[in-house]
Amino acid sequence: MDRKPRKPVPAAATAAATPARKAAPVMSDRINTAINGLIHHFVPDDPNEDEDAAQRRQQYCFNMVRTVLESPTSPDLATDVNHTMDLIRKKLTVDRPNDAWRFSQLYSRLLALPVLNQKWAILYLLYQLSDSPDPNNPIPVLPEVPEEESEESQDGADEGEDDVDMPTALAASTAATRGSQPAAERRGTARTTADRPEVSGRTSRASAAGAASNLQTSQQTQRQSTVTRQEQEAFDEAFARDGLKKFPPEKARRGPEEAAAAASQDPAATASAPARDVALKSAHLADSYVETNPSEKTLLRDIPFTLQGLNSETMVFAKDTVLVLPPTLPAPIVSLLHTLAEPALLYRRLDNFVRSPAKGLLGQSLRAAISSELRAYLSLVATLESQIRRALAALDGAAPRHGIGRAGVTLKRCVVWTREATMGLRLMALIAEESTNKRGGQLISLIHSFSISHGDPVVGAFAERLLAPVARPFYDILRRWIYDGELADPYCEFFVREQGSGADDAKRQEAARAKGHSSVWNDKYEIDPAMIPSIMRTDFAEKVFLIGKSLNFIRHSCADAQWVENYSKGASKELRYGDTETLEAWIDEAYKTTMRRLMHLMTDKFHLFDHLAALKKYVLLGQGDFVALLMESLAPNLDRPATAQYRHTLTSQLDHAIRGSNAQFEPPEILRRLDARMLQQSHGDTGWDCFTLEYKIGAPVDCVVTEWANKQYLKVFNFLWYVKRVEFALSSTWHKCMTGSRGVLQTDDPAVLQAWKTTRGTLAEMVHFVGQLQYYILFEVIEASWAVLQKEIRREDCTLDGLISAHHAYLTSITNKGLLGVSRRAFMELRQAAAQAQAMAATNSSKTGAPGELHNGHHLPDIPAEDTHGFPAQLKELLRNMLSFRDSVDGLYSWAVSDFTRRQEADVLRTPSMAAAAAAVDDDAEPGSHAATAAIASELPALQARLLSLGKQFRKRVVYLLADLGYQKDTDLRFLGVSMNFNDVYTIPPGRHRQGTKR
Repeated sequence: MDRKPRKPVPAAATAAATPARKAAPVMSDRINTAINGLIHHFVPDDPNEDEDAAQRRQQYCFNMVRTVLESPTSPDLATDVNHTMDLIRKKLTVDRPNDAWRFSQLYSRLLALPVLNQKWAILYLLYQLSDSPDPNNPIPVLPEVPEEESEESQDGADEGEDDVDMPTALAASTAATRGSQPAAERRGTARTTADRPEVSGRTSRASAAGAASNLQTSQQTQRQSTVTRQEQEAFDEAFARDGLKKFPPEKARRGPEEAAAAASQDPAATASAPARDVALKSAHLADSYVETNPSEKTLLRDIPFTLQGLNSETMVFAKDTVLVLPPTLPAPIVSLLHTLAEPALLYRRLDNFVRSPAKGLLGQSLRAAISSELRAYLSLVATLESQIRRALAALDGAAPRHGIGRAGVTLKRCVVWTREATMGLRLMALIAEESTNKRGGQLISLIHSFSISHGDPVVGAFAERLLAPVARPFYDILRRWIYDGELADPYCEFFVREQGSGADDAKRQEAARAKGHSSVWNDKYEIDPAMIPSIMRTDFAEKVFLIGKSLNFIRHSCADAQWVENYSKGASKELRYGDTETLEAWIDEAYKTTMRRLMHLMTDKFHLFDHLAALKKYVLLGQGDFVALLMESLAPNLDRPATAQYRHTLTSQLDHAIRGSNAQFEPPEILRRLDARMLQQSHGDTGWDCFTLEYKIGAPVDCVVTEWANKQYLKVFNFLWYVKRVEFALSSTWHKCMTGSRGVLQTDDPAVLQAWKTTRGTLAEMVHFVGQLQYYILFEVIEASWAVLQKEIRREDCTLDGLISAHHAYLTSITNKGLLGVSRRAFMELRQAAAQAQAMAATNSSKTGAPGELHNGHHLPDIPAEDTHGFPAQLKELLRNMLSFRDSVDGLYSWAVSDFTRRQEADVLRTPSMAAAAAAVDDDAEPGSHAATAAIASELPALQARLLSLGKQFRKRVVYLLADLGYQKDTDLRFLGVSMNFNDVYTIPPGRHRQGTKR
């Protein structure tokens, strides 16, 4: 019947309804409204209930809720969050071991939330809810009840079903519970409750919960008894002696198809059938159980010992890798024990690995991390052992299998509980086996590979958790390196290592010295690519290497240890694995700070850029007035033999050149580094061949201007000095010839005039060649390379390594484009052909067995070590030819002066007064004077032939040089050939560049 909805109970009425209870604080209307809404939501309305009964039930429920709310908030357990977490985790380890690790992660997130203040209350509520029955569990099979008792209980239940309401049922259940106790006990309980008012709320709440549970259990028992009685009646009627007296129920008459159709139409009617079938199967399996030897109880008792790697009565470890099982067990049990034996064997192997000595810090950290995981595994075994002991203590000897299935602990469940731990042990055993020959960064890369490349997320998460403690020593070394500039790596596990004095290190240093990379900056530390862990990129490792090397260089080479200490105190941070973005930000910050400080010291304190500019001005002959004055003052001394040169003479001439040119305005720090010295002397050398200008470089600038760089500067200076010497000689000779053409060189002899015309033409060609060569080297090569160097070293992000590389490229460009390091195309083709021939012969020698020969029997050509007709050799021959031509021109000039003197004397003798005197003198003169005059006249043809020969050689060598320049890959070199032959005065025959190696 329809009825009006229940009225909410006011606060005053509820307070009056419970006078015996201690007065509680006045509750607000908002709380009363919330309580009434909660009761309407959880307590269903009965349409057959009158309004007074509904109001009484509402009042009862409202009083119950108020009792719970006004009772003390603290339960019997202490309000300890960690204790509650341990209770939940232990329960999950037993029931759902796969969710235990997930709960630990969620617990960590819960603690990190600052908004929630009642964290313990939340966890305790979840723990209490976990004990509530699951409605999806199957109905257990109950023992058969006699028919008379079932009918009586069913009739009683049918009669009282319509009259009982919830408060009445709760009260009846509570009364029944109290009635089962002795009278004295009831009095003692009442007295205790009266003496302790604060427990009244808790007691009433427990009583209400017990009453509700008893009511639910009685209803389930009644329903199960009804179903059992109906099935028994149907069975008896079907097999009665007089036959079937009535049709069976409609459900019994249905076939499989009809039952399926009915189930689709009414799912609620058949929902409980699968659960009951499972319960029946479990009961049948328990009845058909066969006892094993040893029993499952004995095996369960020995499992904790086996999982810890210890021997037991039934299972013994013959070796570290062998576990002996009882031979009398059936195959299913043996299969389960094989699964449980895996973690045991893995534990013994890992325990031996942990006890073994480590080779380095990361090896020790790996063993410590595995030891921590093994302790967690032993905690799981301890929990499992407590569960097994509790289950074995509750066994019933009369039940099938001693009631192990109902106890909750079986071998199958042990396998499930240890499944995740077995996976972790398996991964750790694999890491331990692979780490035998690995150390440092290789070990980190090994563990990191499981976290990023394994398909199982559980394995990846486990590897990530294991990698954090393992990588801690690596990050400690990294912190010392990037903040202190010190390599605290006693076992060589870091990817930065200090170069030693071994044979391999000596070879690497020699190779670096040959490439121009030998210095304090490059010879002290180096990167070992094999030790770079996979958690770092290569560019990131290079940046880390530069930071530490820069700090070490600032501390020891730049003598600025105080700044390094202050920087370390202010910027040092704790580094750890996991936060890659923060680590990269810190590394970038340290990189910028150290590079900025290092470049500041090199440029401002040690004047690196000023030294590079001074090298260009004085060693590369960029200061024209200084070079011209120095050569002019040194020319008389350098024309003498090298043995007649003295250091104090050269030094004084150098000071004279400095004071007489713009070099005098240079800082004293630059001028005091300039020095003139003599190279190693050879027999027949002059001062020109041994003189050199030196610019002394000290630490720490020598890390940029290395020993190799000094050799390159000396090489370029000697070549430019030679060119300047030839230019000075040709200019002096040209000036003398031009001056003499208006005086002593005037003659009427056509042969002499033709000789001087040819000589001046060849001399002009040589002056043009030397001028073009000098302009090309000084401007097209040195100035262009200097502009590129300035652009590189003036960048804001320029580092010392970048500066060294730019300076190396600067010197390489000068030597290659300056015709000092370029090989001709013909020579390169010859080398490539010889190398291919040797490679072919090496391939054929393995087949024919005749090494050193080709198939046709010819011997292999030798690969030439150097190009004897390369550009340096060609230029040297050309310059030597020019000096020889200058000497011949000086000889022709001397002959012309002698001829001019002879002709002047002949003109004087043509006067009458002087003719008689000359005749008398001729009569008294010796015959040798006439021979001397004839000898002077006969020197002209020899000088002409010499000059013509030298001129032809010069043109021939120029043609060869232009031919080789025309086939260079560099555009500037090809343009040099064009500028030297701008009017096509030199004709280059086709194929001339192919014949260059035959002359």
